[in-house]
Amino acid sequence: MNERSSRPGRIVSPDDDQLGELCEQLGALSPSLEKPGAWPQQQLQLCAQYGVFEWFVEREFGGQGWDTSAIMRAYLKLSAACLATTFVITQRTGACQRIALSEDNELKRRLLPDLACGAQFATVGISHLTTSRRHETRPVLQAEEIPTGFRLDGFSPWVTGVTFADTVVVGATLQDHRQVLLALPTTLPGVMAAESADLVGLSASRTGPLRCENVDVPRELLLAGPVEEVMKTGAGAKTGGVQTSILALGLAASALDYLDTEVCKRPDLEPPTVALRCEWQSLCDELFGHLDGRRDCDHQAMRTRVNSHVLRATQAGLAAAKGTGYVTGHSTGRWCREALFFLVWSCPQPVLAANLCELAGISET
Repeated sequence: MNERSSRPGRIVSPDDDQLGELCEQLGALSPSLEKPGAWPQQQLQLCAQYGVFEWFVEREFGGQGWDTSAIMRAYLKLSAACLATTFVITQRTGACQRIALSEDNELKRRLLPDLACGAQFATVGISHLTTSRRHETRPVLQAEEIPTGFRLDGFSPWVTGVTFADTVVVGATLQDHRQVLLALPTTLPGVMAAESADLVGLSASRTGPLRCENVDVPRELLLAGPVEEVMKTGAGAKTGGVQTSILALGLAASALDYLDTEVCKRPDLEPPTVALRCEWQSLCDELFGHLDGRRDCDHQAMRTRVNSHVLRATQAGLAAAKGTGYVTGHSTGRWCREALFFLVWSCPQPVLAANLCELAGISET
């Protein structure tokens, strides 16, 4: 068999059998991401071979240009197989979306084809402009306009895949409070990727600070701005959006599938498992009904309900596993830790407040 025929087929629809094949492989590899210093390199290579990165890029730049509903249906399956890999993909996709929103066609032709085929890895450094550190008096990453472009000084605190990125779509703030988005090559002098954080869950995402010490970025790498609240200039990377809820439901599906297998041996688990499965299906129906244009959706209310659901579903899986689940290496324990991520990842204040009230057993006022 030649090399070409041995490659997996490209996934061109969320209903393709090849997506199921990919998810099986990602699921089998997911325990390896618990090891110290792990990074989903093999998983991302598989995704490239199956054409996953093409979904998010328009055809004119080498992609397939899937619509949002199709992408979210695929994300649901991918996150059930391996949340860490899927989270990394979302950050990569966020960078692609911001590049695609640029009005500079030459820059898009320069960057997007290599991202579509998986030859390059890009990520985002924008959390300090949205939900992280945005209330600090002094911007953590400052920009100064210079004749050739912009000079960056400071750091972006949460950058996924920080030590592996070729390009970081980074946001910075000028002295007059206007903001810019730049496609920052990590090879520029003064760009330094710090050691990634050791997280409660998803440490394999290798998320950590990106530091810039008087980095001069050419003007041709400007994606958006200067303008106030630059993140509102496009449709990508909205906090508390559907994407985050979909990934949480994917993780919950893993726990529910585990409970389904346990019900066969322990009938006493059937009532709570059925109730959780019905709740999961209802949440999915509402989200995809919204994506398909059949119903309205309050994103923050939905995120609140989904956060609650994924915490309860994963903890139910751990309870069903008993002591075995509490041993390091068991999937149910990992799922519980990963579920905590949704309390902090792009979590709007009203959602956090509602989840805290639920945890405290009080009604939100």
